[in-house]
Amino acid sequence: MIGIPASPWVRAEDSGSVGAVRETATRLAVTAGFDAFRAGRVAVAVGEAVSGLVEYAQEVVVTVRPHPWAANAVEFVAIDRGPGVPSVAHTLVDGCPAFGTPGIGLGAIARLAAWHEIYSAPGRGTILAMCFTPTGEPPPSHASGLLRPIGEEPLCGDAFALHETGSAVSALVCDGIGHGAAAAQAAREAVRIFKEAPGLDPADIVARVHDGLGHTRGGAVAVARVDREDVVFSGLGNVSGWIVHPAGRHGMVSLPGIAGHRGRRPQQFRYPLPRHATTVLHSDGLTGRWDPVSLPGLSTRSSVVVAAALLREAGSPRDDSCVVAVRSRS
Repeated sequence: MIGIPASPWVRAEDSGSVGAVRETATRLAVTAGFDAFRAGRVAVAVGEAVSGLVEYAQEVVVTVRPHPWAANAVEFVAIDRGPGVPSVAHTLVDGCPAFGTPGIGLGAIARLAAWHEIYSAPGRGTILAMCFTPTGEPPPSHASGLLRPIGEEPLCGDAFALHETGSAVSALVCDGIGHGAAAAQAAREAVRIFKEAPGLDPADIVARVHDGLGHTRGGAVAVARVDREDVVFSGLGNVSGWIVHPAGRHGMVSLPGIAGHRGRRPQQFRYPLPRHATTVLHSDGLTGRWDPVSLPGLSTRSSVVVAAALLREAGSPRDDSCVVAVRSRS
């Protein structure tokens, strides 16, 4: 069971930002129980990756956080807006100058991580995700999410939580009304209620959240339970649910209302999942105008990379943003 606090995004623009990100990564690694040697490897990998992105890419933002599925692991995610990498395989060659200091390629950087993934499209940009653990064994990558507060706000009014039972993953997204502390309070309360009984049907969880947010501003909320062959979805308010597959996407039904204040009795709907599908939930901090067909190969990527790509493509700087991706498992 996990409920994820927001981690700050840093604009990687110069050597000062490189040092700040490296310091954050080292602190998180030490807190997670890494010994000095492994914490040093995290610092080297993160520092070299950010240095290369600052040199090579445009509009780079990075976040470092505890991994959503493992408190003793550290996750690094970088998003940029170009120019993109024509050949990811080439950048993995040691000494490739596109990333890192001279003589160190992205391949050498990535080998310091327990897990890494790169998704790049020329002209669109690159997503780089790395996970570091004290043992070298990576945690699961089939479900993840990302948060981004509006502007320079320290708190995010959106929140998400994930829970796994057997072959099924349940995911909640809540978009607290407005921004700042009051919105964050509503979203955190939704996560708390979800944690109390995450195994309930999605409509029952949404009903509990609706009943429990009356003392807050309220918010939009959606819950999806993703299993091997289908997804059960229930939504109240403006949280979008999508089934994404190589040929496109189709939406899931969310009822109008504000959890905690007004709305019809929650209903849930069951949808079959195509092979290799990803279920996506996002707040209205992302527009609905993203097109998975314009992002070739994204459907085969890990959940955190899918979430990062959609945040880049559709995230609005004028609102809190939350996106969750859950890969179906055959």
